[in-house]
Amino acid sequence: MSGDTEAAKPAGELPIRVGGDDHAVISSVPLAESPLPPAPTQPRGEASSIPQYRRSSSLPEPADAETLGAGPADSSVSDAMPPSRRERREARERQSFLQTDRPEEPARHGARGALNKLGFKVSPNATEQSERDDETAVSRHWPGPRTIAVVNGKGGAGKTPTTILLSAVFARYGGAGVLAWDNNQTRGTLGWRTEAGAHDRTLLEMLPETERLLGTGAQSADLAHFVHHQPREKYDVLRSKPIRLAHENRLHPQDVDAIHAVAAKFYRLIIIDSGNDESDPMWLRMIDQADQIVVATTTRDDHAEAGALLLEALEDRDERSARLAEQSIVVVSQADPKATAADVDHIVNGYQELAREVVSIPFDHEMVDGHLHYGSLAKRTQRAWLSAAAAVARGL
Repeated sequence: MSGDTEAAKPAGELPIRVGGDDHAVISSVPLAESPLPPAPTQPRGEASSIPQYRRSSSLPEPADAETLGAGPADSSVSDAMPPSRRERREARERQSFLQTDRPEEPARHGARGALNKLGFKVSPNATEQSERDDETAVSRHWPGPRTIAVVNGKGGAGKTPTTILLSAVFARYGGAGVLAWDNNQTRGTLGWRTEAGAHDRTLLEMLPETERLLGTGAQSADLAHFVHHQPREKYDVLRSKPIRLAHENRLHPQDVDAIHAVAAKFYRLIIIDSGNDESDPMWLRMIDQADQIVVATTTRDDHAEAGALLLEALEDRDERSARLAEQSIVVVSQADPKATAADVDHIVNGYQELAREVVSIPFDHEMVDGHLHYGSLAKRTQRAWLSAAAAVARGL
């Protein structure tokens, strides 16, 4: 009978036996009132479809591992991907195997240089290091051509020697591509103090050819028909024609522009020797083309005064000319062997407030007359011109 009772129990009810085995009473409890959920049944290998029961809000949520003091969570179970090799490389900067600091060459001169010849490795002193810094400055190549105008409204102030020796220094240390240009309409002597090439042509012969030289078919070697190469110092000279009268040498501003365009196409550095007439269109156009001006003067008071007046006139001309005057370099040459150190200091100190830098050049017999060669100068004179060229280079 008990079996019938169990078989006859309604579906969805759970049978419960009450009492002992002999007098058991079978009762049933609806499943909805059951304190336990029904046991799931699922085929082997299938994903579980057991519903997730929400915990009672009266029970505390379990603390995570770090709160319980178990340390950080295991990274092996983290969903984040480990950083790639590229990300790790970008996160830290790798130290290069290449040496970034330029090693300084040991001393070459004096007692330190003598020790190095014996096998020692002694660094240069302050004097030699300063010379090396100046050599580095004049060895630079700038992006695009640069034009330097050497000026003074007084004749005999040293414009031509300054043009020659600056050109020589820049070409010696920085390589080819330097042109010395005589822009003097009153018997310029740049050609007289430099070596002549295999011809006697001047800027007057080059001027009709400027359009062709500016064309796409022109080559730098074509300029050898008009310029005079200096084999010792490795720069070129574009001469004027001093044997002609001044009005025959005079150019128009557009002529200066055409010659400068050709020079800027084939040369990296153009150093212009100027005339004495500051109102001449050639002179004014040269100033408009210049990136820097160099005032050449001697220790004579009239030469120094003429240079100072020129700088003051440029300050009043226009904003660009005023900037050229402010950033100018003054080269004071001791043309008189009887000039004292006090005479030189008087001129140098007087220009300190007018220019960016002032450099003095000692007296040297090789600068007095004839062809002028940098290599023929005394060592201290060479060093002074190197300093002057470095001062110019720092402003380009």
